[in-house]
Amino acid sequence: MSSIGIVSPQSMQFAEPLPLQSGAAIADYTLVYETYGTLNADKSNAVLVCHALNASHHVAGVYADQPKNVGWWDNMVGPGKPLDTDRFFVIGVNNLGSCFGSTGPMHINPASGKPYGAEFPVVTVQDWVTAQARLADRLGIEQFAAVMGGSLGGMQALAWSTMYPDRLRHCVVIASTAKLSAQNIAFNDVARQAILTDPDYHGGDYYAYGVVPKNGLRVARMIGHITYLSDDDMAEKFGRKLRATNPADTDDENGAERDYHFGFGVDFEIESYLRYQGDKFSEYFDANTYLLVTRALDYFDPARAFGGDLSKALANSRAQFLLASFATDWRFAPERSREIVRALIDNKRRVTYAEIDAPHGHDAFLLEDARYLNLVRTYYDRIWDERNSKVAA
Repeated sequence: MSSIGIVSPQSMQFAEPLPLQSGAAIADYTLVYETYGTLNADKSNAVLVCHALNASHHVAGVYADQPKNVGWWDNMVGPGKPLDTDRFFVIGVNNLGSCFGSTGPMHINPASGKPYGAEFPVVTVQDWVTAQARLADRLGIEQFAAVMGGSLGGMQALAWSTMYPDRLRHCVVIASTAKLSAQNIAFNDVARQAILTDPDYHGGDYYAYGVVPKNGLRVARMIGHITYLSDDDMAEKFGRKLRATNPADTDDENGAERDYHFGFGVDFEIESYLRYQGDKFSEYFDANTYLLVTRALDYFDPARAFGGDLSKALANSRAQFLLASFATDWRFAPERSREIVRALIDNKRRVTYAEIDAPHGHDAFLLEDARYLNLVRTYYDRIWDERNSKVAA
């Protein structure tokens, strides 16, 4: 299997205002997207891939001027890969409010001539799906072969199945949920508070001050990253290993462990790892975007309008479904996927479900696991075979 190779982002501008669930609207916005593979004559082989919190439209391949910038799901999408671009035309869209090209807080608000900052309207999963549907309209795609996503992307795929039930034949939801638990909302709020209370946040208008609320972003990422890993995975990678800061700090020749520093610096390898992840994140991600995206996670709850009844919320879905969860994912535990499965079965939908015993926690949906990747490959083989049988008929 090879990479899709060099890819280029595209952009599409929309002048017509997009009404948002909050009651606000946004006009003159741009969506950045990438496509892989070839759209067939009847436009029946298109697959939309929805991205998670800190990802983007760059799903697969590399950029000519950034050969190390590999798409976030490159192991999933490409020639001969589970989502095979020799068969399917794959679209990755960067959501509104992002910091990777689509209109977001960093962009100029035409009403003020200044960056939106904290004035950028709150967006929801449903708002993103509406914007994606508009992009599909522009591309002439009336129905997707599948809409697919992991984590927050899975929420978008699920929303597609109810908001536009006739515009997708299959819905692929991986490591996701129909709503956040109170614990998940709590984690998100603590992360947001780290940003909001950073002195460099300046009420969201830090662009004007030429600063970035890096400390808040660092802590937010560290909190989030803890929830993406399993306890077993952390234990195996780091355990209680002490960080060797210089040769004198390493174990002695008899294998005796060095002493603690007895302070509040970095003593343990896990501390060093989290600080590294936080520092890296603060260099490329926008704080206002982080606030918006985590709030979209919090607000997603399609059953809310149906008295909490998920079966009723999914009653108008028409797609066939693949759901996958990971046994060690405590952020979006398998029980959350099983709730969706039960609701779909209540509605007599065709559902394939797998719970994979991978050790990596929530991040497993991004990683190499033969059982997981083969599951997705087999499902897309089925989609392809169904399409060919209809063409032959």
